[in-house]
Amino acid sequence: MLAPWAGAAADRLDRRRILLVTQSTAVVLSATLGLLAFADLANAWVVIGFGLLLGVVSGFSSPAQLALVASLVQPRDLGAAIALNSMTFNLARAIGPALAAAAIAAFGIPVAFLINAGSYLIFVAALLLVRPRPQQRAASAPLRESLALLRRQPRLLWLLFVVLAVGFASDPVNTEAPAFAHAFGYSDTVAGVIIGVFGTGAVAAALFFAGREGSPRLTVATLTILAAGIVAFALAPSLWIAFLFLFVAGFGYLASNARATTQLQLEVDERQRGRIMALWSIAFLGLRPFASLVDGAIADVAGVRVAGVALALPALAVAVLIRRRIRRRPSA
Repeated sequence: MLAPWAGAAADRLDRRRILLVTQSTAVVLSATLGLLAFADLANAWVVIGFGLLLGVVSGFSSPAQLALVASLVQPRDLGAAIALNSMTFNLARAIGPALAAAAIAAFGIPVAFLINAGSYLIFVAALLLVRPRPQQRAASAPLRESLALLRRQPRLLWLLFVVLAVGFASDPVNTEAPAFAHAFGYSDTVAGVIIGVFGTGAVAAALFFAGREGSPRLTVATLTILAAGIVAFALAPSLWIAFLFLFVAGFGYLASNARATTQLQLEVDERQRGRIMALWSIAFLGLRPFASLVDGAIADVAGVRVAGVALALPALAVAVLIRRRIRRRPSA
């Protein structure tokens, strides 16, 4: 919902300063929540309220953070930078839940909130150390200009479809991991391992593709790998076999998303990058809750395995459509 304003702010204002303000605000919010938890005042609605505020902070920081990456490296290194950035994100997603559980078990929930505040402080310290290239700012930055850009350059819209499909295909791993653990005959604590294996595949893709050039045909291949991996994981007869397919799916997920994100950043002007990455945020992050609702509804009616297959179909459909587009327009 905040993407139109967040993207415009990332193009009109200094992105590094936006991140310093938003991450410092996140430190204050997380630390306050920790103190309220110590005082036994953090009931469910307080936690939900702080979650909403942190979501607002994330909404404004995400386009600026993604657009800033291009200012830290040379254009020829952008693909590698985005792949490594995605790798750290997936490492955090794989390791974070396990560390959170360990922190809660050892120190309690209030301390876990304070540790979370400290993680934002690390980001603030990194922002103080880096020196990005001077930013070309937009005089005005209405979102309609970005929508007009998508009409003029349909290729950008296709890249956003790739990001959207990747988000939907990966949702069963994130949302339904405990249910998949039960489907394979294990307790829901195995959910962390399921997410971790998927993240490990993503890390492998980041290391493999860092610095490599891509092509539309490669995107078709990686989307197909992602979709096939998720389908095979959902239908696997045992968890150990499912882990192999899940690793493959994680590989396809990172490879597809990193390439689409790189091309989006390279094919727009510096002064439009914040708004394009705001559209990226809508495609990858903003629509994920709807994917989760669809995922959960299908799992409730037909079972979690069917839900996994259904959520993989958009990635396969986008791969087929891009393949047909390549055949019709080889130079596209």
